[in-house]
Amino acid sequence: MLDLNQVSNAAKILAEVISITEQLNMLKDLDAILDRILMEVRRLTRADAGTIFLAEEDNLKFSYVHNDTFMKVGEINKDIYTNFTIPINKSSIVGYVATTGEPLNIDDAYNLDPSLPFQFNKNFDEKTGYKTKSIFTVPVKTSQGEVAGVIQLINAKDAEGRPAPFPQNTRMFMSMFANTASVAIERAIMTRELILRMIRMAEMRDPAETGPHVHRVGGYSAEIYHQWALNKGVDPKEIKKTKDLIRVAAMLHDVGKVGISDKILKKPEKLTDEEFAIVKLHTVYGAQLFAKPTSDLDTMSREIAIGHHEKWSGKGYPGLMIDMWSKPPQVGAPKRGVDIPLVARIVALADVFDALTSPRCYKEPWPDEKIIAVVKEESGSHFDPEVVESFLEIFDVIQLIRAKYTDALREEEKPK
Repeated sequence: MLDLNQVSNAAKILAEVISITEQLNMLKDLDAILDRILMEVRRLTRADAGTIFLAEEDNLKFSYVHNDTFMKVGEINKDIYTNFTIPINKSSIVGYVATTGEPLNIDDAYNLDPSLPFQFNKNFDEKTGYKTKSIFTVPVKTSQGEVAGVIQLINAKDAEGRPAPFPQNTRMFMSMFANTASVAIERAIMTRELILRMIRMAEMRDPAETGPHVHRVGGYSAEIYHQWALNKGVDPKEIKKTKDLIRVAAMLHDVGKVGISDKILKKPEKLTDEEFAIVKLHTVYGAQLFAKPTSDLDTMSREIAIGHHEKWSGKGYPGLMIDMWSKPPQVGAPKRGVDIPLVARIVALADVFDALTSPRCYKEPWPDEKIIAVVKEESGSHFDPEVVESFLEIFDVIQLIRAKYTDALREEEKPK
């Protein structure tokens, strides 16, 4: 005989999953999607914390984390820039779930049956003083049935907010949710790969335009914006929306370099005035790629492409466009101050910082102290003072992003 309460609850959960799926489909960036997945699944399960791992060959890569005990609402999540992997085998809880492809519900992490092939890793608890109790771990499977990652939830809360076991019905809707989430994750990974392919085209022209470089500029820009928006009291929903877009759009800041000759971009000597004037056109060529926007992402990508070399003082380039399609493009008065879109002002600083902190054939990377001194000196001249303030406030996060996306990642990007 059917239990009408169970049927009703299942229908409500299904409606929730469908609604969340529609919201996920509106997001562009992988990090934003992982953040939303964790937020929603923790809300549904009353979980205090959670982590998402994505599969990369024979490993699970730590990709996103939430922890209400340690994080304040709205603050920058530094932990997402931690860089580590776990082997896909049965020795760890997440590895076991990825290997078997089956969910795992643990009521008490500190009292596991010693005959089990996996063990609970106490390192995080011992380091932070956190107390893990219940753990629910579910595989994320692709449409082909392959395990693409793992979602792990920690410490379900009872009505009084105390750690408690996850309810039995968690398995049902978590598996449903994970399968739905996998579609959004696959789409985001495909979007990121398409962007990296565009970057590789630019890299063929300009060796400095690498995958790690654009990941760093995207990360710097997203977090600088986040801090700027917090300082301005921007609505949290607007922060999430803009942060989702700017991380992706910032990665495409120099894609217009595909229109510049190899002879100029790869010239080892100093460029002539005429050659530098041609290089400046990469901002216009980038904007031309997004001249007919079909989304907010296209619009932001165009603003960043054409504006990331503008300066707060008005001495940047290319300035106000009269006709971007004429040959050469017709440029009017300089752009200065708030006439430059905020996202372009942010990427201007992110791009310069990464150039200064990265090795080049003609220079060694600058030490942070020297870079900070230059950024402060250029505040109000090259850079928006409020953007500089936000950058300095989160410099520890900037350093984490730089460490995560090192040039060593170039080896991972090469075809196998």
